[in-house]
Amino acid sequence: MKPDDLLRPTPSGLYCPPGDFYIDPVAKVDRALVTHGHADHARPGNRSVMATRETLDIMALRYGEDFAETRQVATFGERVRIGEVDVSFHPAGHVLGSAQIRVAWKGFVIVASGDYKRRRDPTAETFEPVSANVFITEATFALPVFRHPDTGAEIQKLLASMKRFPERAHLVGAYALGKAQRVIREVRIAGYDEPIYIHGALAKLCGYYQDKGIDLGELRPATIEGGRKGDFAGALIVGTPSAFADRWARRFPDPVASFASGWMRVRQRARQRGVELPLILSDHADWDELTQTIADVGPEEVWVTHGREEALVRWCEMSGRRARPLHLVGYEDEAE
Repeated sequence: MKPDDLLRPTPSGLYCPPGDFYIDPVAKVDRALVTHGHADHARPGNRSVMATRETLDIMALRYGEDFAETRQVATFGERVRIGEVDVSFHPAGHVLGSAQIRVAWKGFVIVASGDYKRRRDPTAETFEPVSANVFITEATFALPVFRHPDTGAEIQKLLASMKRFPERAHLVGAYALGKAQRVIREVRIAGYDEPIYIHGALAKLCGYYQDKGIDLGELRPATIEGGRKGDFAGALIVGTPSAFADRWARRFPDPVASFASGWMRVRQRARQRGVELPLILSDHADWDELTQTIADVGPEEVWVTHGREEALVRWCEMSGRRARPLHLVGYEDEAE
């Protein structure tokens, strides 16, 4: 049996013929298995969606309760028969509820990782390596230059700047799902217990995380209606990356512009965004984590998708593993 008999790339996404389903389809399909709630992986309009409870909840928050005709909850580790295929979901560590999807047929196993990271995250389940004949890995940061620093040290950079400039507001740009909540929780763990102000676009998702038992502390809306601009001196404000481009960001007193992203390793990107305080904080695996994960999973073959595919394919080949790029389109870095 060829691996493509079990999973194959198509214009609509990864398709499983013996199960008649797609994984993270980019077009509307009858049956979708979704790895996580980011918009480039979880799209509305599919007839049936299977995902973890958290991912289904997040899709409902973002798209409305009618985002699909039917839903099926996937429980981590539980095997479900779909057509001729056994399917199970396993923690990916990317954001809350994110999953790798294991697909098994006639003794052959393919694991589609979706997006993942290996390091500790107090707002997401911990990644679990799942053995497979073929491992489908993301490659967002698949270049040796990308080695993410210690999370705690990056958070301390933010807190040190706040202490150094108590008269200035600190504005942290962070993606609405996963990154924003992670930044807030990490700051709380580091001992910051003052109110944190958030852009309105973060309110629903932050509320959901808190409902799931993730303590984000006191959150307040980052608005100045009824107050003065100077009221935010010394405040920590978290907003979506897009909010930094509009008038919202100019409401605050002499703000320190910060941005939480793995791309802040690239100084030119920080300069282009006008970022004064780059925070290298990623929800994707870095180069060492990608290569370690491949070693941990132990696949005979690796398929590489949405990212720096060529470098990781070459590394696999030099390590004695078959590898190929999938060249799937429609997946972005989510302002990562």
